[in-house]
Amino acid sequence: MSHATHANAALTPRARLRLARLVVEHGWPPARAAERYDVSWRTAKKWAERYRYEGPAGMLDRSSAPHHQPNLTPAPVVRKIVHLRWKQRLGPVQIADRLNMASSTVHAVLVRCRINRLAHIDRATGEPIRRYEHDKPGDLIHVDVKKLGKIPDGGGWRYLGKQQGDKNRSTTAKRTGGPKNKHRQPLIGTCYLHTVIDDHSRVAYVEAHDDETSQTAVAVLKNAVAWFAARGVTVQRVISDNGSCYKSHLWRETCADLGITPKKTRPYRPQTNGKIERFHRTLAEGWAFKKFYNSESARLAALPGWVHQYNHHRPHSAIGKAAPITRLNNLAGHHN
Repeated sequence: MSHATHANAALTPRARLRLARLVVEHGWPPARAAERYDVSWRTAKKWAERYRYEGPAGMLDRSSAPHHQPNLTPAPVVRKIVHLRWKQRLGPVQIADRLNMASSTVHAVLVRCRINRLAHIDRATGEPIRRYEHDKPGDLIHVDVKKLGKIPDGGGWRYLGKQQGDKNRSTTAKRTGGPKNKHRQPLIGTCYLHTVIDDHSRVAYVEAHDDETSQTAVAVLKNAVAWFAARGVTVQRVISDNGSCYKSHLWRETCADLGITPKKTRPYRPQTNGKIERFHRTLAEGWAFKKFYNSESARLAALPGWVHQYNHHRPHSAIGKAAPITRLNNLAGHHN
């Protein structure tokens, strides 16, 4: 079996072994073996000595790092750098300022510890992210509810400013009969986006509703399972947070009827459902708040088109910049 060797090596590990055996086992002089393999006698002697004391394992390349590195950052300082990076998410310049050292040294330590990219560190725990992915579409789907304030007629405060936004909100509340909250602000309601993400493909299914009751959650699950089935995908498991609609008897009974195993995220660890949390950010940035909508109905009318764009055309960085739909089984021939 051959092994990778460094670019400038005169011999491969296999050739080193043959050379060394000629000297150690067959009694060849190092100079004669060196001539046979077109290397210096010092090289032949080196590999023979390694073989004599270490056996075949000694034929592999060793690290070129020096045995003693007097300028290497001391372990206690490395621990301080790592702690500040994980727990306070500071950059090399800020860490260097606190520890009174060069930022280039801090950066070198972060690279060596593989925490130089904040995107690779869990926001809540500071631990390196351990990404997982189920093998096939349908092995696991994530479900959750994203809440958005409804847009008043004429548009909301994000684009019109607080004064005009509040005026539009009040006018819409009168038209729809919306109540006032304890601060006497008119309420026009909340849009509950019931979202479903396939763990393997990242394909999304979304429905907008006026509540997050167990009846609504169950109806969305049934619709999503049928939607995936029409695309050749059989749902095996579903994971949700501990919201009341997902803790109900109705949810468990429906999962049993559908032949799906219900699972729950760990309490206070929303990153367990991280794929759907990330989708919600993309949904908000790419659809909900991306442009001006003059009414809630106008925003909802744009939702199906955005979801289609996300599934069929938007490159997804976590799956090699492919569109999510390309990862589904093409059993039904829906996405050639």
